[in-house]
Amino acid sequence: MRTALSRIDPVALVLIGIASVQLGAAFAKDLFALSTPTATAWLRLCFASLIFLTFARPRLRGRRPREWAIVAGYGLALAGMNWAIYASFARIPIGVAVTVEFLGPLAVAVAGSRRPRDLIWVGLAGLGVALLGLQPIEADWIGLGLALLAGALWAGYIVLAGPTGRHFEGVSGVTVASIIGAVLLAPAALVFGDPVFSPHVLWVALAVGLLSSVIPYGLEMVALRRMRPGLFGILMSLEPAAAALFALLLLGERLSLIECAAMACVVVASVGATRSAGPAVQPPRD
Repeated sequence: MRTALSRIDPVALVLIGIASVQLGAAFAKDLFALSTPTATAWLRLCFASLIFLTFARPRLRGRRPREWAIVAGYGLALAGMNWAIYASFARIPIGVAVTVEFLGPLAVAVAGSRRPRDLIWVGLAGLGVALLGLQPIEADWIGLGLALLAGALWAGYIVLAGPTGRHFEGVSGVTVASIIGAVLLAPAALVFGDPVFSPHVLWVALAVGLLSSVIPYGLEMVALRRMRPGLFGILMSLEPAAAALFALLLLGERLSLIECAAMACVVVASVGATRSAGPAVQPPRD
């Protein structure tokens, strides 16, 4: 399989991965009619963990406390990010939620920069968020806040990805993090999430785990071996637009002109910040 994937253009692999993530997001939101965002996020983590375990056998013995602290933080960020973005999906359009969420990776890209031109990207992203606030009648501030929380947790996920990868080889780091995230989210999912364990819910949740976690992570790992990190970051900046497209096609969610303009501001800001950041790159989201 890996040999076959290595013959495909890495740009195509990344674009397929982006489409897979946002297709999974649309399926997840469609599931909210039968389940809840909390239960859906938990089931996604459970199925992703089981699938990852078929490929990885993480070494658990002999780990130092610092290693466990890093991967536990990684798992906490992963679980919180998944829950927060799904909770925001339940209140606002997917395209808007992903646009606001993308402020997290954007903040990481410009953090610590002393280049004046990077203030342009920060200002452009701020303009995008301000545009969303121009719709006081339609704006759901709780939904926007949850998307912003998801972005902050995504930023934490990015920061912890490097240390996790240095201590856990291959996909073992994300495997352990997924298991930890599933365990952390289990009490809320079982007590407050009202999960529905019907065959339909379980099959859709399995598809969401594959589409939003396993498939894109595998494709992006293969693509990054043959792609400049800067190009990868620029391609990832297309996620808000992809999210809006799949939400339109599968859920009938239409964005206003103001929301489209806000999305364009954030996408352009993300592309600009990625180009300015040089070799640094945001890792794929699980």
